[in-house]
Amino acid sequence: MPYITAADGAQIFYKDWGSGQPVIFSHGWPLNGDAWDVEMKLAADNGFRAIAHDRRGHGRSDQTWAGNDMDTYAADLAALVDELGLTDILLVGHSTGGGEVVRFAARHGAGRVAKIATAGAVPPIMVKTESNPGGLPIDVFDGIRAGVLADRSQFFQDLSESFFGINQGYAVSQGQRDQFWRLGMQMGLKGAYDCIKAFSETDFTSDLEALDIPFFLAHGDADQIVPIDDAALRTAKIAKNVQLKVYPGAPHGIAGEYQKALGADLIAFFTS
Repeated sequence: MPYITAADGAQIFYKDWGSGQPVIFSHGWPLNGDAWDVEMKLAADNGFRAIAHDRRGHGRSDQTWAGNDMDTYAADLAALVDELGLTDILLVGHSTGGGEVVRFAARHGAGRVAKIATAGAVPPIMVKTESNPGGLPIDVFDGIRAGVLADRSQFFQDLSESFFGINQGYAVSQGQRDQFWRLGMQMGLKGAYDCIKAFSETDFTSDLEALDIPFFLAHGDADQIVPIDDAALRTAKIAKNVQLKVYPGAPHGIAGEYQKALGADLIAFFTS
């Protein structure tokens, strides 16, 4: 299996399908690169080189004790780009991965990134602060940490309900719920715990302000994990050159009709 070596020696797993202009897919918490398989095949079938890595602490990458933070995640992605010699890159990030690609593009992507797309992404910042009064209280994220520590397996099974909007009537198979649980259980406990702080408390405002490349900003208006009002709707006011697409009734998890629509929109964005 292919790996690259990060600056601290961590081994980062990646998948590399097809040929053409590179599209890098960055996954959400608590998943790994397999979460993008459908979109990767779609991209490769349409003449792109589809690449997805497992973030450190997730999937098949090393479960490091240190480095489970957004700066290191972005640096790991930069190491992957350097190792593969990629240019003219299209970036796609979901949830936590949306934050990762925004930070990578702002800090490491100058002259290398052509376009960026996010779906249900965490920027500009999730947690409630004085400067972000509409954010989620820290108690929400403390509860996630407690759930992960107490019984990670059951917590991920329960989380799949709101992740996919099942409690709001969104139709998702048991198989997809099982896959969410399976990918989550491949993640190390330390990485799972630390990543909660990374996705909830990292402020991406300055990263968004620095971007001037075409930006496709996708979000479901029924997202219960990363509510749209304090995420995509705020990001659209900060970043430049933004194309905002709101998917009515779509949850946080990319599945069902939302997945089909998003896939078609990504290919249209890549080729425009």
